[in-house]
Amino acid sequence: MPLPAVNAKLISLIASAAIGIGILLSGFVISEPAPYEIYMAGLIAVWALFGLRISRAIVPLLVLLVAMNIGGMIAMTQMADLANTPLYLAVSLFLAFSAVFFASVTSVQPSLYRLIFIAYVVSAVATSLLGIAGYFHAFPGAEMFTKYDRAAGAFQDPNVFGPFLVLPGTYLLYLLLTGPLSRMPLLAVPLLIITAGIFFSFSRGAWGMFAVSAVLLTACLFLQSASGKFRLRVVVMTIAALALLAIAILVILQLPGVSDMFTQRAQLEQSYDSARLGRFARYTIGFQLAMEHPFGIGPLVFGTIYGEDTHDIWLKTLMDYGWLGFVSFLTLTLWTIGAGFRILLRDRPWQPYLLCAYVAYLGNIGLGTFIDIDHWRHLYLLLGLIWGAIALEYRHQRELRLGAPASLLAISPAR
Repeated sequence: MPLPAVNAKLISLIASAAIGIGILLSGFVISEPAPYEIYMAGLIAVWALFGLRISRAIVPLLVLLVAMNIGGMIAMTQMADLANTPLYLAVSLFLAFSAVFFASVTSVQPSLYRLIFIAYVVSAVATSLLGIAGYFHAFPGAEMFTKYDRAAGAFQDPNVFGPFLVLPGTYLLYLLLTGPLSRMPLLAVPLLIITAGIFFSFSRGAWGMFAVSAVLLTACLFLQSASGKFRLRVVVMTIAALALLAIAILVILQLPGVSDMFTQRAQLEQSYDSARLGRFARYTIGFQLAMEHPFGIGPLVFGTIYGEDTHDIWLKTLMDYGWLGFVSFLTLTLWTIGAGFRILLRDRPWQPYLLCAYVAYLGNIGLGTFIDIDHWRHLYLLLGLIWGAIALEYRHQRELRLGAPASLLAISPAR
């Protein structure tokens, strides 16, 4: 091969490895700033120096996320004591740029989708094993991977650990439903580990997210295919999966302590939800407060006043980012859902990745009504993956209008 071609291939391999390492680190967020932030901040800076290209289709993502963070900076001016607010907003701004980064690199090099998803699965399996080991006290010091007697993996909170596992679990489920039967054992093992991680997190939100994502994924596959044979396969495998899941849960519930925790966490309403100043009461107080403070009250201030954080992404944006941040985030959410849905079932090589990311994103947004998802790293990764597909579709349609070769269709599909 000519030297320029060798160099180009080497640069591509280094770039792919760099992104893979970043995704692997996303499963280990015990403290802030985490290794993920430090590594990705450096990677984004280096990539920008060597030509990070932001597609025109990704500009709305950049503008809305920056506007949201400007709202946070304005809200900071309403605070008497800044405390750790500058660091908090710095992380917010970094996460915003990370979403734009992932959208940009996947829109330019769509083959990175497969690498990102594989690295995400590896990271999820690793952190799931840590969480499971911690829950069962498998080795001395393993309890550091638990919190509130629940598996937390290499995360600060089991309520973040569980949702983090939903996308890789959904992706493995997709591969099981659409791939050859010979690969099922290879896919079933990591899927069982991730599912166990979700279960032992005892996060009601994660349980609901995974269930909703699985249902939406199955429904989309059923509607997308015109093959009666494939539809029958999806139905049969879904029934088999549900039966195996039910059997596995019944077996797990026989373990000491698991049944009591499951019964407690399976209740829709907990004591801290309906107390006098519980989660639901704070929603009312917070929205009334937002009417009096259009610029917000400052990041993390709500928790210092009422003893608990907002536990609602919409109230969170109003309090921490003001009305500017709230409108920006709402607009971004509706735009992402609408633009993603419009291209969701189009037959494209990147469609499997878009489908898995999209259903997981819907689950995260739905869960955001009951918990803060403001600094969830995987939420910004999901945004980047979806907007990368939006930019790819924009580029593909532009090539068709100009009569250029549809080069994007040469990308290898997920399976």
